[in-house]
Amino acid sequence: MSERLPVLYNRKPCYDIVFTQSFDELWGELEALGCGDRKLCIVTDSRVDELYGDAVLTLLEGKCAGAVKYVFPNGEENKTLDTVKGVYRFLIEEGFERRDMLIALGGGVVGDLTGYTAATYLRGIDFVQIPTTLLSQADSSIGGKTGVDFDGYKNMVGAFKMPRLVYMNLAVLATLEDRQFFSGFAEVMKHGLIRDSLFYEWLIENMYEICERDLDVLQEMLKRSCGVKKLVVEKDPTEKGDRALLNLGHTIGHAIEKYKDFQLYHGECVALGCVAAAYISWKKGMLSMEEYYEIRDMFVPFNLPISIEDINPREILRLTRSDKKMEAGKIKFVLLKRIGRAVIDRSVTEEEILAAVNEIYFSEEDAHE
Repeated sequence: MSERLPVLYNRKPCYDIVFTQSFDELWGELEALGCGDRKLCIVTDSRVDELYGDAVLTLLEGKCAGAVKYVFPNGEENKTLDTVKGVYRFLIEEGFERRDMLIALGGGVVGDLTGYTAATYLRGIDFVQIPTTLLSQADSSIGGKTGVDFDGYKNMVGAFKMPRLVYMNLAVLATLEDRQFFSGFAEVMKHGLIRDSLFYEWLIENMYEICERDLDVLQEMLKRSCGVKKLVVEKDPTEKGDRALLNLGHTIGHAIEKYKDFQLYHGECVALGCVAAAYISWKKGMLSMEEYYEIRDMFVPFNLPISIEDINPREILRLTRSDKKMEAGKIKFVLLKRIGRAVIDRSVTEEEILAAVNEIYFSEEDAHE
């Protein structure tokens, strides 16, 4: 049974998040947006195209003014301005006008890149998100943050661009490899940690069903997870204040992601970053030692890392200084006062960051102890 969650922008209805378990209702949702006389371009990557590209294109053909598809190679390394240029060129050649629409079919890379293209092509055209990974369904498809990486620095070029619709077909989660599925779960856990302790407890209670990918449980999980992000985004749509709370785990996580040349999944790095942030929170007297170890250990049943080998902690520290969340030379670090209550802290020192990185660093010396 499909459900929807309306998202507001400046206190006015902006778009709906639709939770369903097939693509059957997609055209009806698009038709309600006035797509019957628009041209639509599906933007996707090579991996997702193999699975769903033709199926979604077939759903659109003959119902709108024209449906086409643009496919770029799969992988974070293609989330660049060069790929955006390729989409621009295709849209120009296909005669796309400002009234036409883009459809982002894929994970976070596809959604971020397509959204940025929509924000900048002809000074802005509409787009729709059809996220196909757990990470993109739980996080990146919601809230209007779009962008691309620049010279290896994650999301350094971007714009705020709200979608017209987020359509989540949860059945696609069955095709994800385990590592990718659990990577997405890190963002779900993060939402419980920052704003909803009862949701955090629910995740633990439903651990088995989540790991088995029970669709009804996943639908409830995503509805509650997206509900947390919706509340934060509605309060602060352009990240002037509380929206930064959604960055729990991301400062150190992004540094690890870059250091490892994106060989680790984003959610894996976020999990490591959350452990590091919880460690700093403990050392600053916000969390008890028991709370820190509970948070750390709760990532383990969901196959997420809590330690990492082969890093240089001082280089990770250096990379945090280039984080886009720097403000007046200081990092807006997100810490936990308790489970379900995150705060922004501008007093975190480099020594505290280094100690946290060393906490998650599993060295050869550790292995021989």
